[in-house]
Amino acid sequence: MNHPRKIGFAGLSHLGIIYSAAAAARGFDVVAFDDRAGLAEALMSRRFPVAEPGLDQLAQEHASRLHYTSNASDLQSCTVVFLTLDVSTNDANRSDLGPMQGLLERVIPRLSPGTSLVIQSQIPPGFCREFAKKLPGGIRLFYQVETLVFGNAVERAVHPERFMAGCDDPRAELPAAYSAFLNAFECPVLRMRYESAELCKIAINCFLVSSVATSNTLAEICEKTGAHWQEIVPALRLDRRIGPYAYLSPGLGIAGGNLERDLVTIQRLAAENGCDASVVTAWQRNSAYRRDWALRRLFESGALEDKSERIGVWGLAYKQDTHSIKNSPSLALLRTLSRHRFAAYDPAAKIDGAEFPNVQVCGSAVEVVRDAAALVVMTPWREFAEADLARVLPAMRGKRVLDPYGILDGERCQSLGFSYEKMGA
Repeated sequence: MNHPRKIGFAGLSHLGIIYSAAAAARGFDVVAFDDRAGLAEALMSRRFPVAEPGLDQLAQEHASRLHYTSNASDLQSCTVVFLTLDVSTNDANRSDLGPMQGLLERVIPRLSPGTSLVIQSQIPPGFCREFAKKLPGGIRLFYQVETLVFGNAVERAVHPERFMAGCDDPRAELPAAYSAFLNAFECPVLRMRYESAELCKIAINCFLVSSVATSNTLAEICEKTGAHWQEIVPALRLDRRIGPYAYLSPGLGIAGGNLERDLVTIQRLAAENGCDASVVTAWQRNSAYRRDWALRRLFESGALEDKSERIGVWGLAYKQDTHSIKNSPSLALLRTLSRHRFAAYDPAAKIDGAEFPNVQVCGSAVEVVRDAAALVVMTPWREFAEADLARVLPAMRGKRVLDPYGILDGERCQSLGFSYEKMGA
């Protein structure tokens, strides 16, 4: 008999690694499967291919309940099996479902009758309804919306805000083992039909993108009119129609892959169904424009006139606390200025030297600024916020500091004789 406290995970990329550890933290015995060469062995030794704050500690504390395996048959003892392989996007921000579908084909024959199969990988609307028709009898299919946020994935997985479970019939009760798993996290469980759940993640990301685009647009107006965006934000947070948790920080557009994929999906669905999605096109244009904020500032300052001058870049990842460089504004800057010299450093992200021959990758933030004509902070890592500016900045040859996210002490930079610029001011 399958043990009701034994939960399976198939596909151990970013999503599967985090959520399997969170399940163990909630007291479940976890079978985490992936048949890619050497991955299970590496995870057993806690050598993780992803970087997330708190992941090492979480896995170590609950190691006795985490069993990594390359044998799909080990999933037979599980009452619930989650499909948690990350779905990658191509250069056009379209999903590649091939690896996920291949994993499903290998896993399904190993499942016991009565198992609940829960897809967490991001899939397009309509996938589950059609796929459920192909499942063998006794296997029930669900789609659980993943809300993984790079850099804060562990906290959100262990303490989720809510669960969204896509079902064939949302009026029917969930299987006991699946329901027990969800209830163990002590958060609201929203049952909905397959199609609603599949579109739910996209809807969340669209609202996020609208906040990003609105904040970026107004922050630039502030820069041109003498207003200060951070003085306006408190008024917005006190407005109940917007709320204290609204995304109101200006940035370098949207990046990372998932948001762009969802915008492309909405455009495709709109085209197929005769809907208007021109607002999505506007968000994409706004994002591309804001991504080049630092490029425009460098150009306007004259820092790009001498191509022999070296420009320092702090940050390569698309955001802090992750190693991901998918659609990174920093890399977009380096590609656009491929004829200029750069020195760059990131605490976690790596780049291919062959792709960026104009970039000297440094081992520290201090090394980057030596003799640099300008410094651009492209990723708001805490390490950069805590830098000793009185020691670091005098090593520069130039006097320009561009800090889009405003993580440095701007007044301190100016008191040291540097020109300092940030978004929204």
